[in-house]
Amino acid sequence: MSYLTESLKIEILMMIGYGDRARTQCEVVRLFRETHPDLPPLNQDTISKIEAQYREMGHVRKVPSKRQAVVDDDMK
Repeated sequence: MSYLTESLKIEILMMIGYGDRARTQCEVVRLFRETHPDLPPLNQDTISKIEAQYREMGHVRKVPSKRQAVVDDDMK
């Protein structure tokens, strides 16, 4: 999913649609492949993650990792 830019993620959200005009994830996978044959194909899990991030955070920007670096005594 790292090849997906913010603008591609927004395009995917637009492909999904809204309300009674919403497409299924399977339809979005097909439409994305037709629209961008040069890119690796999407899977439904990727679409689900993009949609969930947008619903939860209100954006599709890359979120920094919350993992903290492991620091041992030698590094201190």
